[in-house]
Amino acid sequence: MSFQDALVYHMRRFGDTYWQLYRAVLYLNETFDNKTLLSWIQGERVPRSVASFNILRRIERRYRLSEGYFKEKLPYQARSLYGHDLGDISPAERRRISMHLPDDFSSLPYSRREEILDWVRRVIISGSTEYRRYQAAASKQRYAIRFPGITYGSSFRFSRSLVSAAGANQNVAAELNDPDLLSGVVDAPPRLAMEMADLIRFKTSTLTAIGFQRNGVWGEETASQKIEHLGLMFGALAASPNGVVKGFGVPVSQLSFGLLVFPGVWDWYLQWREQRRGFYTKWEEDMLMVAQALSRADVGWIRQHPELLRNVRPIAGLIEQEEIDFAARDWHGACDAFHRHAANRSKEIQRVMRVHRDPFEPIMCVLEADSPLAEYRKITDEIVRRMPDGNRYPRPAAEAVRSFLLLRLGLHLGLRQKNLRQLRVCPRGHYPTSERQLENMKCGELRWSDRDHGWEVLIPSVAFKNSGSSFFGQKPFRLILPDLLDLYEYLDAYIDRHRGVLLAGAKDPGTLFVKTVKNTSIDAAYNSTTFYEAWRTVTQRYGIYNPYTGRGAIKGLLPHGPHNLRDILATHILKQTGSYEQASYAIQDTPDVVQQHYGRFLPQDKAALAAKILNQVWEAAKIE
Repeated sequence: MSFQDALVYHMRRFGDTYWQLYRAVLYLNETFDNKTLLSWIQGERVPRSVASFNILRRIERRYRLSEGYFKEKLPYQARSLYGHDLGDISPAERRRISMHLPDDFSSLPYSRREEILDWVRRVIISGSTEYRRYQAAASKQRYAIRFPGITYGSSFRFSRSLVSAAGANQNVAAELNDPDLLSGVVDAPPRLAMEMADLIRFKTSTLTAIGFQRNGVWGEETASQKIEHLGLMFGALAASPNGVVKGFGVPVSQLSFGLLVFPGVWDWYLQWREQRRGFYTKWEEDMLMVAQALSRADVGWIRQHPELLRNVRPIAGLIEQEEIDFAARDWHGACDAFHRHAANRSKEIQRVMRVHRDPFEPIMCVLEADSPLAEYRKITDEIVRRMPDGNRYPRPAAEAVRSFLLLRLGLHLGLRQKNLRQLRVCPRGHYPTSERQLENMKCGELRWSDRDHGWEVLIPSVAFKNSGSSFFGQKPFRLILPDLLDLYEYLDAYIDRHRGVLLAGAKDPGTLFVKTVKNTSIDAAYNSTTFYEAWRTVTQRYGIYNPYTGRGAIKGLLPHGPHNLRDILATHILKQTGSYEQASYAIQDTPDVVQQHYGRFLPQDKAALAAKILNQVWEAAKIE
């Protein structure tokens, strides 16, 4: 029975007209519109505000119904109420918080409301791990140098006028010592941008330029990461020492890759990062590996560009004139000296570095379960339970089905974020993309297999981060999805109907998962950041058990991204079989990688698995 039918039925049972019911439940001086009640009876609207739910509770008391009787009949159970008394909270935060509040929030005592708000902010919104708290604080301090015109595979070029402008602006920029100009995210000056563009071309082009050598090539993700990390380093050097970032205050005009062959620059940056975080992590070691690669004999990019030294000037506390003179006399000797320095610093940091972001922490309650996969699958059950009516609420229903398929396909495939995000879709009856085309695009495809009578996922090995792994043997990844627990029903509905609702007429990127296109949307395709946020939102909305609302699937869960799925799959198989090799099959990797990064196989899990096998002897003897 629908909400409208239930309301009309009980009105007739008690002989109420709509006007009699309105007069009976409305208090003196209340401004609730009688047309709102009429729209409920006619099926045009359903209650959505806090005030409407107060009226609904009075109707339940009038008809002697159990509390929540009408609420259970509503077609959109996951919808949040509006009108909560949240005090002085910004509209953006109000939208994020409101869906996690109980319906009677506004009627609760002030202390109770503060307790609920604190819990929602701490656990659901930010995640209560130490790293998340550090990340939230650090994200408020913006200091990076941005390289907006440089992307993977771009043919980045500067015109002569821009190059000449770079030289003309050097003296002007050197005089800009206003701390406000040296804080926040700023675009790289033209000369530094040209240097970065040349580095990216060198490390990503198919063939190196004549006369240059290199060792290894950067893929799209690696190139983007290096641009970001080097931008943070240059930003820290340029940030004002008097601001919250407490940078060094190097004039933006003096920023150059030539600075990166001087040990003093790196020592300052390493110590600056250690002071901000409180200890060293693998981040610093990775940056030193980049420094060693750039200065390595014969193949290092900086090593092969001695002209970078022309732009270097003495900087008190970082670079002395004597160091510049030595590098001018013997560039290769200076690069060798720095390479040795970076290698020694890397060894020193390895001895003391700590893990700041424990990847297992947000999902620890899942990993500790006897069956991690069964525990995490509860989230998909929660999504189905709270899924709205697709006919009445097409877009929320489409978003719910997308959330369901995100988790289901992730659990069946064990893919990395990139491969799941870039997975293309070929509807039934359409000709699938050839394997060679997929290799060129470096992505996979979901298509219908007439031979196997099922949905097939085909991903060429070159699309994977570990494409050279022995797992693939240069062969593509191919898997027929199982038709279990209505997976095919939801896949067909999503591809045929819901995906089009999400696109709303926008250009189709061809990927299976697309964003909800709104008026402010530019692209329907996910990038790494928006895909992570989409997954995190699913865990916030459906995964985390909320003791104040009773919603959510798993107690103790914290917000997390798609990469944690691989930890869950590997740990589940380890607990069931004890085999790192079988666990590696679930996530397309090798046993060594699983043992080092993914599986959480504790001594008690090993002992329990061994005892299970040994106890079979005693159980058999008992039967005899």
